[in-house]
Amino acid sequence: MMNPSDVYFMSCRELAALIRSRKLAAREVMAAYLGQINRVNPKINAIVAKLDDDKCLSLADEADHRMARGERVGPLHGLPIAIKDLEPAVGFPWTMGSPIYKDRMPTEDSVLVERLRNAGAIPIGKTNVPEFGMGSHTYNKVYGTTLNPYDLTKSAGGSSGGAGAALATGLLPVADGSDFGGSLRNPANFNNIVAMRPTVGLVPTAPTALPFLGFSVKGPMARSVADTAFLLSVMAGSDSRDPGCYPSDPSVFAKPLNRDLKGVRVAWCPDLGGLPLDRRVREVLVAQRKTFETLGCIVEEACPDFSGADSVFLTIRGFRHAALYGPLLAKYRGQLKPEALGEIGSGLSLTSADVAQAMIQHGAIMGRMRRFQEKYEFMVCAVNQVPPFDATLDWPREIEGVKMENYVAWMKSAYWITVTFRPAISVPAGFTSDGLPVGLQIVGRYRDDLGVLQIAAAFEQATGFGRRRPALAAN
Repeated sequence: MMNPSDVYFMSCRELAALIRSRKLAAREVMAAYLGQINRVNPKINAIVAKLDDDKCLSLADEADHRMARGERVGPLHGLPIAIKDLEPAVGFPWTMGSPIYKDRMPTEDSVLVERLRNAGAIPIGKTNVPEFGMGSHTYNKVYGTTLNPYDLTKSAGGSSGGAGAALATGLLPVADGSDFGGSLRNPANFNNIVAMRPTVGLVPTAPTALPFLGFSVKGPMARSVADTAFLLSVMAGSDSRDPGCYPSDPSVFAKPLNRDLKGVRVAWCPDLGGLPLDRRVREVLVAQRKTFETLGCIVEEACPDFSGADSVFLTIRGFRHAALYGPLLAKYRGQLKPEALGEIGSGLSLTSADVAQAMIQHGAIMGRMRRFQEKYEFMVCAVNQVPPFDATLDWPREIEGVKMENYVAWMKSAYWITVTFRPAISVPAGFTSDGLPVGLQIVGRYRDDLGVLQIAAAFEQATGFGRRRPALAAN
């Protein structure tokens, strides 16, 4: 039996290999994670709707019995996982952080959850989210607020905030997330972990009422780029239930990420051409330009034209939320948070001409991005425009004296990238002077998810910031 702390901060790949080789029992692994969950989770509120410990251990015993019988097992066999509470997972509440759905129990798994189970992962609970996943600060009336493990007075981000905080503290080996305007990348940035927003269509999003809309994706989160890629190899691949998903070879993500980056052109644009950027974030990012140069990259200050990105994102987001949640207003208006009411209301006020114009603008942005990336293989920018903020706030009201016009305005550095449909990753880049994590966003060419993982892995190896753990995670 290993020391429990050796288990819960071990590489997911290594941990899975030890279980498959029967050098470590799934029960031992589960017991180690349960000990850390019981000790740390009450302080951060990352995992919710958890099964009781005896049930978790029983599921781990079943995984060990399958190994003993010589059954074929998947790449995540015996590893505990908690599912983001925007995903339906049989056996767990599917609240989406809303009191409207606090008692809802799904009858089917999403395609993503199905793949995690088939890979051998053992779901033990859910990870906390904002109501309907709206906004990048995880709080709701069902489960409360998820706190940042590096500073318990700060936000853990969102909407995958529960997953991000759980990974940072060793409560889980890997986690799933989803991203519309930054919901994978922002909490990774705030919690000093890694998360990837894949190219639209790489990972199935079914079930979804809007399979061809394309802005919302699902993706992997982990403590390292290698583990993020490993989880992506399980998540990715087409499925007949998702017509918006294209054929791909997920196995490439399970291979080594080594690559010679000499001569690779990187566009350096931390603020995406003039977005307000907290000076503490800017200081951390500027210091890392030399890392890419040391890796052999040709780094040049350059930025694509993001004209119209705001209008496209806000229009499509409003359109989507009005379609999905508009019918709830008549009966449940008093139970929804003000930001949700505003989002749905703005969507309901849109005309068909508004949506059509946003689609036309979107096409123009995609074209400009394609031409820009003919020269630059990668682009580097901020993930978040601010470091983790006060957890008692709904959202940051200003950045460097610039007032934010709405509850997602401080996320433009993430959601402008969403509009490009390109793969993007958040990787740890350093800390502010007061110890708050800052991530760096690397954006790749269309469908070059592997390339993004490769350059992120090289950056991670050169810097090592992701190895710094929050103090409360230690025994």
